[in-house]
Amino acid sequence: MITIQMNQPLEAHYDHPEIALAVGFFDGLHLGHQAVINEMIKIADQKSLKKAVMTFDPHPSVVLNPEKKRTDYLTPLNEKKRLLEQMGIDYLFIVPFTSSFAKMEERDFIQDYFTNNKVKHVIAGFDFTYGKFGKGNMLKLDSDKVGFEVTAVSKQALNNEKISTTQIREDLHSGAIQHANAQLGRTYKITGLVVQGEKRGRTIGFPTANVMPNEEFVLPRLGVYAVTLKRESTGVSYHGVCNIGVKPTFHDPEKSQVSIEVNIFDFNESIYGERVEVSWYDFIRPEQKFDGIDALIHQINQDKQTAIDILSKLNLQQ
Repeated sequence: MITIQMNQPLEAHYDHPEIALAVGFFDGLHLGHQAVINEMIKIADQKSLKKAVMTFDPHPSVVLNPEKKRTDYLTPLNEKKRLLEQMGIDYLFIVPFTSSFAKMEERDFIQDYFTNNKVKHVIAGFDFTYGKFGKGNMLKLDSDKVGFEVTAVSKQALNNEKISTTQIREDLHSGAIQHANAQLGRTYKITGLVVQGEKRGRTIGFPTANVMPNEEFVLPRLGVYAVTLKRESTGVSYHGVCNIGVKPTFHDPEKSQVSIEVNIFDFNESIYGERVEVSWYDFIRPEQKFDGIDALIHQINQDKQTAIDILSKLNLQQ
């Protein structure tokens, strides 16, 4: 997949074959986004066009709604690139969403990013908007198009509920992991680096891999989860139980940073410095403060068994 950063002058980026283009922010690449991209792939194959996706960075809210700006993502940019490449996309166009871009007139956007950009078919969700104040919509795009066709993909639902990035974010924040995964069409993942921690876990018989996310991922609700951890170096996945939180038994929650710590079952290798992928399968319980070490160890043993039971029912490959 060829990635093109759409910086000025835009003319420098038009040197590519004719394309079918799926356009949107696509945070999460959930089932609704997949419907848009799969429609683009189908049209590209029918018309012998290259398969392309256009996304924006950062999220438009950073410019348009600073009070509610979104700076963490279900699929930060590198994760989005990885997933799109897996889908067989030929070109990824990244448009910097700046203050000046937000003021762009609708027809100028169409001309500069679609017509001149060798786009022969634009595919987007029914609610896609563009141009100054977001006045452009899919009906207007169809009427103002120059040199390309337009396809709007209808609302996608799961069990009569609209699939949306907002809902998935809310699910993660509430610990509703299974519901989030159903809308994503895959298991939610956070990638990162295994770093040195306090090593307190090994003193109580539960050594953990302390995972520092490598991008601004949405973090699930603080608590304990059934997870798998995959090593990038070997491609091997391991079952585990994860605590995401501030470890209130040992720290003042008001002063502690959130950490992601995975106890990998039946594992005793050192993996500091390795890049890993944590996949989240189910929420076990909220994080809590215990009266002492013995109570904590007892609960961790229960959590571990709960995670073993959850993961064993999923028939996951290791």
